[in-house]
Amino acid sequence: MSCGCTTTLFDGKAIVDHVKSKGKEDFAPLVPHEIHCECGETFTLETVIMNCPKCEMTFAVTPCGSDDINNIKPAGIKYA
Repeated sequence: MSCGCTTTLFDGKAIVDHVKSKGKEDFAPLVPHEIHCECGETFTLETVIMNCPKCEMTFAVTPCGSDDINNIKPAGIKYA
């Protein structure tokens, strides 16, 4: 999936909107990354769009860029 979105989408909200527009929000990331949320919670990203179980901060990554933890961006509390 070399769609180029990993080089053009830098904002978490834009990533959420793009992934949802493609209907891919339930895809599993290529690597199950461990996320360290600002609230202190650590959890495993199981889908490319997922909320922190503690504070509900939304984290998002495109499916094609999900192998790199640096592509995962916060989008806001309960954004998705």
